[in-house]
Parts: sequence; C-alpha cells; structure tokens
Amino acid sequence: MSIDITRLGGRIGAEISGVDLRTPVDEVTAKEIHDALVEHKVLVFRGQHLDDEQHQRFASIFGPLTLAHPTVPSVDGQANVLEVAGAEGARANAWHTDVTFVVAPPKATTLRSLVIPPYGGDTLFANTAAAYTDLPEHLRVLADRLWAEHSNEYDYAEHPQFRSAEVEEYHKVFVSTRYRTAHPVVRVNPDSGQPNLFIGNFVTGIIGLSRTESRDILRLLQHYVTRPENTLRHKWQVGDIVVWDNRTTQHYAADDYGDLARKLHRVTVAGDVPVGTDGTKSYILEGDEATHYTPQVQ
Repeated sequence: MSIDITRLGGRIGAEISGVDLRTPVDEVTAKEIHDALVEHKVLVFRGQHLDDEQHQRFASIFGPLTLAHPTVPSVDGQANVLEVAGAEGARANAWHTDVTFVVAPPKATTLRSLVIPPYGGDTLFANTAAAYTDLPEHLRVLADRLWAEHSNEYDYAEHPQFRSAEVEEYHKVFVSTRYRTAHPVVRVNPDSGQPNLFIGNFVTGIIGLSRTESRDILRLLQHYVTRPENTLRHKWQVGDIVVWDNRTTQHYAADDYGDLARKLHRVTVAGDVPVGTDGTKSYILEGDEATHYTPQVQ
C-alpha cells in the first residue's frame, strides 16, 4: 500500500488518501504516516467513518495511548476516548497545545468527527516551529532562555460571572486535581530536531517575570505563532479524522455555531518530557507526574 500526500498549506498540513483506516495499517504505511506527521504537523483523512475501537487502533501507530484526560472522564466504556462537545462557554476557542499543564504532554492528538454543524465549528492549526524560525535573532535568543508556567486553571477565573451552571461544573472537574508545570518556552521536537515555541492558553506566566512583563512577552511571541502563513483552517465533514503533532502545533476550535450540535471524539498519544534548547527538561511545580494519565514520563 502506498499513501498519497497532498499538501494543504505552504507551511502546515497535508491530506492523506489511499488508506482505509477501518482496517489495520501495516508497518510500512504506519511509518509513512508517522513521517508525514512529523513533516507536515497536521494530517487530514477524509471519509473514514471509524468507530472508537478503530480510532484507537489507528492512533496507536504513533505510540502508546494516554487515558482520555488527566481529570475529565472518558466516554463510557472507552478509557482512552474523550468526547469533545462543549456547551457555549466551555469550548476550546483559544490557541493552545493539548494538556501542557502536565510534565509529559501528549505526543500527538487524533480527533474524529461524529456530528458537525451545517456551518461553523472549524478547527484552526498553527505551526509553532515555523513561528520560532520567523523570530528575529534577538527574540530567538530571548525565547531560548525563558521558561513558562502551565496550569489547568489558566483563565477560567477571569470571567466567572459569565459561566453557566454546566460550565461551572465542568470547570470543577477540570481542576479537580491542580497541575502546575514549568516548560521551556522553546521546546525541541525529538523526532524532527526542530525548536518551536511551546506556549499557548495553558500558560499562566513567564517564570521570574511579573504578570505584566509575562503578558507582553507572551503576546509578542504568540503573534508569530498565529501569523496567517503559519496556519491551516480545517472545515470538518462527518467521518473525518485529523491528527496533529502536539509538540509542534497549537490549535483553536472556532466557537461560531451557537447552540448547534457538534461532537467529536479525541484520542491522544503519550509523549515524553519536553526538553529545551540547552537540554534541560520540564519539571513539576505542583501536582504529580500524572502517571494515571500517561505512563511515558521520562
């Protein structure tokens, strides 16, 4: 079997065809897909219509799976599957990298569509390695030396007056165990060797800097991440499955479909502890290694 790879953006994204993910993927094809993920950062598979078991089998070609989430319950009977179907006010409409508040965030995320609204609900992706490359030299030198605190409490507390009872309950579950982790602002992807900006919405501040200084520096760096040439917008169709390298991307789920139904299932692949450009590894500030979620902590 030989897959077809069609680039979707100048700097990020490719569509993969010529493979039926409802059946087991052979080792040669699995390596092709893995290599394509490292190169293109985001892979789109159209019209696959997988069930949960097939989804997990496919995701496992990238490595051992995590549980659904460190704090949020899984789909009934599927310990590795997380339902993504947030009500208004609980949607991931902020640029982020998945689960960076633990010391070993996922290597990759796979998301498949079950119910898609007739309009809206797209997911945007950004290439954080290209963003790092775009930085002027002086900013790269600065970013290389910075460390950031990531927390699962992030910005939930900023506008509590607007939270519905449903969102308030979700928040309580999300932070039922508090995690705070220090990660390098510039992380090196172990597969590609590329440095990239490892920030996003779970970041609460730059270690050693004030809130104001942190906010200004993060806003500046994030501007490079979300420059249009570094991004890809995916318009979902029922049956799609999208995979992204969680070590070298951010993503954003557009909250522009009101009270229409939108449901997807997510399976994540266990990752390792991030390493900065000087070889220093991330470390825990509060909480534990979350080995109940991912056994791959190194």
